[in-house]
Amino acid sequence: MFTDKTKKSSPKPPTKTRLRNIAFYYLERFESSESNLRAVLRRRIDKYKFFDKAYDPKQAYLWVEEVIEECLKNNFVNDERFAEFKIENYLTAGKSKRYIEQKLKQNGIAENIVNSFLDNSNYSEFDTALNFARKKKIACFREDEEARLSYRQKDLATLVRAGFDYDVAKDVLDFSTD
Repeated sequence: MFTDKTKKSSPKPPTKTRLRNIAFYYLERFESSESNLRAVLRRRIDKYKFFDKAYDPKQAYLWVEEVIEECLKNNFVNDERFAEFKIENYLTAGKSKRYIEQKLKQNGIAENIVNSFLDNSNYSEFDTALNFARKKKIACFREDEEARLSYRQKDLATLVRAGFDYDVAKDVLDFSTD
């Protein structure tokens, strides 16, 4: 029933050249942090190791570090540029400071880099929460006053779950768009 073409083939064995090409192709498409690129390359090695149980990935992991050093040297990977790009996107999307810090921490960005960008930007927790409420059409952006009052607790919970402080969330609920 299955032919050789329809069977899933095993991945190619990792070489330094292949890992470099994978990294360059990935960086052509996405802005990435150093730790994220490392994870992408290591996943590729681990995928091959899954198919070939006898494969020893130690040398390949060393190649990953060499490829990352090359990318850093040529400024293909820059954690500060990545952080600035992501922070701008998150602020435009109405994400809270707490959310931004957690997401960038997951991507391996140092806390001091995140804080320096947030301090240098014109970040306002209230304005960001207001932007979030407008996008979700909650709180003061509901259609009528009756719906606004009946959904007050749900809107408060939505804002707090999004990472905004309780006081900021209450201020957004009490804000008047008139």
